[in-house]
Amino acid sequence: MKKSLSYVRIGYLIFLVVFITSCEGQLKVPEENQETSEPPINSITPKDLQIADYVRNILQDKDGHLWFGTNGYGVAHYDGKRVSYYSVNESFHGQQITGMTEDSVHNLWFATDQGVVKYPWAINSNQSKKQFTNFTDPQYFGGQRCWSIHADRKGYIWAGAETGIFRFDGLQWSPFKLPYPEEINGDFITSGTSWCITEDKAGNIWFSTNGYGAFKFDGQSFTQYTQTDGLADNSVDVILEDSKGNMWFGTRFGGISRYDGTSFTNYTEQDSIGNNEVCEIYEDREGNIWLSSEGYGVYRYHGGAFTNYSQEQGLGVRAVQAIYEDREGRLWVGGGGGLYRIDGPTFINVTRNGPWH
Repeated sequence: MKKSLSYVRIGYLIFLVVFITSCEGQLKVPEENQETSEPPINSITPKDLQIADYVRNILQDKDGHLWFGTNGYGVAHYDGKRVSYYSVNESFHGQQITGMTEDSVHNLWFATDQGVVKYPWAINSNQSKKQFTNFTDPQYFGGQRCWSIHADRKGYIWAGAETGIFRFDGLQWSPFKLPYPEEINGDFITSGTSWCITEDKAGNIWFSTNGYGAFKFDGQSFTQYTQTDGLADNSVDVILEDSKGNMWFGTRFGGISRYDGTSFTNYTEQDSIGNNEVCEIYEDREGNIWLSSEGYGVYRYHGGAFTNYSQEQGLGVRAVQAIYEDREGRLWVGGGGGLYRIDGPTFINVTRNGPWH
């Protein structure tokens, strides 16, 4: 089994500076604005008709509604007719949305700059006014912001906070410690920060880390994967299992790695993609792997080759953080520059006024 524990790179302080303008940073507190698309009263909304100047996450719920995590405006909700915004003015405790997940009974969970927010679908599905449950008091995470969230098939909710992992069993949140070689201390982001928590088909829970590679938890023990084992980089931003059982790892400094259960294959800016910072990976229903590459829009991996989609194809987002295919087969991309949808060979910008179809 994999064994070596890696240490945080010497240049970590430099990384903190770079981080502010990369995949997971960029928190802007917007000014209130009067130009809206009929949002809730007193809602904080963008100055123009873009969904947001920075769309971080995309999710479609049981009813087919689309939710967009933003950087400073809370969560935006498109119900098929209009876009509404929920943030501090609507008792949704969070302006920066860093993760979204849906549990087995269709509740939505949001990781935010203030902690975790739950949207109970069963209570709210037939109500015009949304009611949120906020786990944002310092008693839950010690006042830490959260960077990732995942609902597993057993009913646990996992949240990655600044200094480590927390797990919710339906009654309370408890710290869940990964086997780091040292105590994690810090603020905002640390070597214990997990940008991604996900589950594979076998029920293993995977955790990305900021300097320690990736961990797999089988319910009893951990397996760690680092550069020593062939991983491209020890700062992992995102993890995905594809339909063939391969695990994909997007890293901050080393490009993307594919693990087939035996060995790693790495794709970097030297041979395949434009930039080694990869913070989003997504598989569509046809088996294509889509990934971000900082400053280069998105790439589609198909048949062993990469195809780039960027400004020439109409994609006005070069720093991509969200890739999502909805149940209608529409592929959405979000990031610094707003929201886009693929339309044939090109991308089109989708604002609060559409076009949605």
